[in-house]
Amino acid sequence: MAITAALVKELRESTGVGMMDAKKALVETDGDMEAAQDWLRTKGLAKAAKKAGRTAAEGLVAVAVAGGKGIAVEVNSETDFVGKNAEFQEMVGGIAKAALGVSDVDALAAADLGGKPVSVVITDKIATIGENMSLRRMASVEGETVVSYVHNAAADGMGKIGVLVAMNGGNEAFGKQVAMHIAAANPQSLNEASLDPAVVEKERTILTEQARESGKPENIIENMIKGRMKKFLAEVTLLGQDFVINPDLTVEAAAKEAGAEIVGYIRMEVGDGIEKEETDFAAEVAAAVRG
Repeated sequence: MAITAALVKELRESTGVGMMDAKKALVETDGDMEAAQDWLRTKGLAKAAKKAGRTAAEGLVAVAVAGGKGIAVEVNSETDFVGKNAEFQEMVGGIAKAALGVSDVDALAAADLGGKPVSVVITDKIATIGENMSLRRMASVEGETVVSYVHNAAADGMGKIGVLVAMNGGNEAFGKQVAMHIAAANPQSLNEASLDPAVVEKERTILTEQARESGKPENIIENMIKGRMKKFLAEVTLLGQDFVINPDLTVEAAAKEAGAEIVGYIRMEVGDGIEKEETDFAAEVAAAVRG
């Protein structure tokens, strides 16, 4: 039987799967719509597709280090409970290891994990566990020494906040201290040079308006702005922050004492930037009871 675009469209709309999956199901079943739907359910694809629209803002961040490279990946789920699921944790750990061999999240989705692409492994797990999941992002750093730290680890190398610190010189003990500092202080950038210019300009504009409201002379206002900007940059850049281990030193000064140059870092927190849906659980239960 000829597989027409209309048939593919009808199957997509009834199951929610992608075009290629719908076409493959129809080819496998010689265009039989009911059989194609059963084929998709057998593969777990229809079940996974129906969950794809649901917000996944929980999950885990995993970190992995090999040689002078460190990676962090975020895999999301709908609920915090899944983050404690051993199957989910095993999958996330495998994805993190696979990420060491690729350069970006698209390549990671296509990377091999146990004989299947990572994207397919996730789809299969959606069908097994019953929640929407997504491979959201990955990031990497490189240096002579790369140290990882996971805050409140749910399992080895994974938790809600993952940190990587790349250094030239220094040692792992110092790197771990810096990683813990980053987890707690959440700097916006390594230094002033790497800070988003838009963030700097916005802060400068706000401080300028505040200073001018004081009614002081222009030369005084300029000095006020310089002082406040210096304080701002110290607060938001890693190297300028007071070191939590020894607040008498900045992180940059502490690094010099340790014989280290911090060349990069990653701080990845689960769900950061995702707008979570606010749900009324009681209303959901009532609606389910009413049918």
